[in-house]
Amino acid sequence: MDFNIELFFRALGLAIVLEGLCWTLFPGGMRRALLSLLPLPENQLRVVGLTVLVVGLLVVWLASR
Repeated sequence: MDFNIELFFRALGLAIVLEGLCWTLFPGGMRRALLSLLPLPENQLRVVGLTVLVVGLLVVWLASR
């Protein structure tokens, strides 16, 4: 499997666009979401991060089939 740098940057750009869209459309909601994460312990944040990572990899794997 060859690494396609153009596709990588397109995917990265799309992720940045989606992040910016959330901040543009729901700035108050995004702020509340971030503030709600502050009191959580690091290991709980790691579990959530790992779960999102696995789901993202699954989506990429399914899209490439």
